[in-house]
Amino acid sequence: MPAAHTPRNRGPAAAAANRAAILAAARRLFAEHGYRVPLNAIAREAGVGQAVLYRHFPRRLDLAYTVFADNFAELEELAAANPGPEAFVVLWRRIVDDLVESTAFIEMVLDARDDLPAEIDAPRLELLMAGPLARAQAAGLVDAAWTTADVLLLLHMTHGVVIAQPERSREAVRRAISLVDPRLA
Repeated sequence: MPAAHTPRNRGPAAAAANRAAILAAARRLFAEHGYRVPLNAIAREAGVGQAVLYRHFPRRLDLAYTVFADNFAELEELAAANPGPEAFVVLWRRIVDDLVESTAFIEMVLDARDDLPAEIDAPRLELLMAGPLARAQAAGLVDAAWTTADVLLLLHMTHGVVIAQPERSREAVRRAISLVDPRLA
């Protein structure tokens, strides 16, 4: 009779894959259930033990910050992949989609905004949006008077719409944005 196969601990060899699985699970579960989702649910979804999760992310906040930093990196890649004037609208729509999908998670970051690491703070978002905004303005795709601070204000307003109308947030956000500028809806 052959010996039963039992999974073996791959130790450090699995560290990168475990970290990636934890981040993917955290992104999904934070979006679905909010920032307070049990960490054991994230570990289970990632296919790792809680000790592995805590080895990579000692605090819930460390995990949340890393997911947000990864979101910024994806936005920067999206901006780099769209060098034309349409980049602003592409970025805008992606950010709004993320905001609608992950409202509870975003609230956690807003609550911790005084202690945010540079990887996820507002100046980084403003810097990311500056070039695409200027190109969109030059092409007449958005209001020429807008600043990056105005764009952040629009995002805060959008977040308010999501909070005020959670049961129909996507529809309400689309309508609110169309009232400001239909080209962004």
